[in-house]
Amino acid sequence: MTVTPTAVDAGTVSTAYRAALDVISSVEPRIADAIGAELTDQRASLKLIASENYASPAVLLTMGNWLSDKYAEGTVGHRFYAGCQNVDTVEGLAAEHARELFGAPHAYVQPHSGIDANLVAFWAVLAQRVEAPALAVAGARHVNDLAEADWSTLRHALGDQRMLGMSLDAGGHLTHGFRPNISGKMFDQSSYGTDPETGLLDYAAVRAKAREFRPLILMAGYSAYPRRVDFAAMREIADEVGATLIVDMAHFAGLVAGKVFTGDFDPVPHAHVVTSTTHKSLRGPRGGFVLCQPEFADAVDRGCPMVLGGPLPHVMAAKAVAFAEARRPSFATYAQAVLDNAVALAEGLTRRGVRLVTGGTDNHLVLLDVTSFGLTGRQAESALLDAGIVTNRNAVPADPNGAWYTSGIRLGTPALTSRGFGPAEFDRTAELIAGVLAGTSPGATSSGGVSKAHYTLADGLADRTRSAAAELLAAHPLYPGLDLGRDT
Repeated sequence: MTVTPTAVDAGTVSTAYRAALDVISSVEPRIADAIGAELTDQRASLKLIASENYASPAVLLTMGNWLSDKYAEGTVGHRFYAGCQNVDTVEGLAAEHARELFGAPHAYVQPHSGIDANLVAFWAVLAQRVEAPALAVAGARHVNDLAEADWSTLRHALGDQRMLGMSLDAGGHLTHGFRPNISGKMFDQSSYGTDPETGLLDYAAVRAKAREFRPLILMAGYSAYPRRVDFAAMREIADEVGATLIVDMAHFAGLVAGKVFTGDFDPVPHAHVVTSTTHKSLRGPRGGFVLCQPEFADAVDRGCPMVLGGPLPHVMAAKAVAFAEARRPSFATYAQAVLDNAVALAEGLTRRGVRLVTGGTDNHLVLLDVTSFGLTGRQAESALLDAGIVTNRNAVPADPNGAWYTSGIRLGTPALTSRGFGPAEFDRTAELIAGVLAGTSPGATSSGGVSKAHYTLADGLADRTRSAAAELLAAHPLYPGLDLGRDT
């Protein structure tokens, strides 16, 4: 499970990186130094951010080449630039691996990020379900053929559609229709939440909300909900109200790829469109992709130039390598370990008196409510970072501190699982986290009130925790054997 050079010894990988850094240093040595320092920092911290991981050297090295120099708007076999035969090979292989990995009829691998993947999905649905019927009624084949009055009517129709997604404090994501994101400006949006007592999704309540709101798009998926979602139930709701079901599986794509989520909990057989990133639990490069049913394939493939800029062929190549890695049996072992470790972390925290939203987890993440310690999420996040534990603050349902200070801390197991951590190490990690939270006190504002940002750590606690974390990390080195010949 440890991230190691695959079929290549560490010395060869070290040579490759040393040579690359030497070339970079000859132009801008400060950049080479920052790259080396990042490896040092990542090796020295307990990384528990649920949306981060460690890509393999093969994936990372795939991005540093002359594929970056090629413009390739369009898609395989239909480019707006000449000389794209090698990009066609790269994109075709990435899409093939994605289809096979997830059992999807169609894959589109150009999106640069999760937001881009969602934008492609949203506009594909609008094109298929709103624009195409409107063109047929007007007797036109393309929007350019519309008379100005018809185009004005169509623009109004495109901007008058509804999206129903999970609320932010329940664990949803900004890209699911919220005002600070473009999705909230595209759609008339409403949200479904979770049961106020259990924190779990109430499918009857989602159904009632959908019947009332009648959305064009029913959005499922999450960034901070520590449970599985019944996608068969969500599809039933979507079908009942005539909605298109889009599932954003950016966070849990690795659990789908590793066959930890199957049946009703695998979104691919149930959703019309599935979006994802490649860099979280899937352990690939930074980027996104879209899977869809055949009826949406043509519209999805128009992502560039519809909403995307020129494709990034070097990143698509790295996606192909990551998908190929995920098709190996070892990835299924890794994915199961991610879940097992999350359960161990949750149980370890609960035994030590830490309150968890929903009481536990059955995916890759754990959400802590830190209000019992008298802390905000921002204070807890900062105190943990001082102690060498990298997390992120996160809202909890009905959060009294809002989305900036928050009342929660989100933890994830993909990254440390990649380093080889098992349940015992995650139980020890839970002990360290609980100790830091118990040893942190809220600070005061300049006027003498209780601050939501300032805090005080017990004397020596940060150093003791860093020392204990260092012992755990030393037993599971990151990129073992990789030596840059620098201070790493």
